[in-house]
Amino acid sequence: MQKSSAPYESGCRRRRRPALPAQPPPSSRTPPPARAAMKSPKAEKEPRMTDKDMLTNEAERHPIVRIETGEAMADSRDVAAYFGKNHFDVLKAIRNMACSEEFRERNFASIKIKDLSGESTSHVTMTKDGFMFLVLGFTGAKAASLKEAYIGQFNAMERELMARRGVDPLAVLNDPSAMRGLLLNYSEKVLALEEKVADMAPAVEALDRIAEAHGTFCRSTAAKMLQIPPHTLCRWLRTNGWTFRRPGDKDDLAYQSKIASGMLEHKVTTGQRPDGTEWSSTQVRVTGKGLTALAKAFPPAAQEVA
Repeated sequence: MQKSSAPYESGCRRRRRPALPAQPPPSSRTPPPARAAMKSPKAEKEPRMTDKDMLTNEAERHPIVRIETGEAMADSRDVAAYFGKNHFDVLKAIRNMACSEEFRERNFASIKIKDLSGESTSHVTMTKDGFMFLVLGFTGAKAASLKEAYIGQFNAMERELMARRGVDPLAVLNDPSAMRGLLLNYSEKVLALEEKVADMAPAVEALDRIAEAHGTFCRSTAAKMLQIPPHTLCRWLRTNGWTFRRPGDKDDLAYQSKIASGMLEHKVTTGQRPDGTEWSSTQVRVTGKGLTALAKAFPPAAQEVA
């Protein structure tokens, strides 16, 4: 008797995988996007600006020159905006300039900021000499015209500063009205200074009397003389390097430097407890010299000390 093999064959039949889509020939495939060309480290070492780097409307900008500490100064941010350059590249160009450290310190000032990532340079201010050295690396015909405009603005600002600083003494001597104006101006200044000196005289005399006084004062008495709360004086002494407290102690101690300079003294008090043991306490005392120094730190109360 022959068994049918149909069930066995149907149960073991393999499932065919779905056919994959036909691949196009290699010549018709879309090429992968090309990677961006890596910048050469040498190209980034010292960026140089050409006409292609500038904005089309930069020639219409007005160069910005400010007066800082009586001198015409430029800002790296304004230089970058005026020449159409990235400010980061301008800062990098300043860092990579082949100038002496003396020239850099004299003509460039870095403005620092601090954030969560640490300290960094916000911008750089520069003198006319520093600006001239920097823009030597800016090339091209358009850069040349912009440099001429910026240099002209620098020169105009310097002329204005020179005009503000004063007048020719010989011209004043030959002009009676100008002489009267200057004398009146200086007379007003002298009167104002004399009035200020008169107002300060009581405070100066009080400080002299304190400095010559004998003996010492506890901190509470010193605070009363300075017209400030005692806890304010104690906190000020601790935070400004006059006194300190050892861990576990209840008394403040004076720093040795303040004792050596005659600002503070120690007064040690001893006694006996009921159980027969001895106790000691150290008190910080303020000398007359120290009180004089403290009166300068709290000037409003100085003239009331006497």
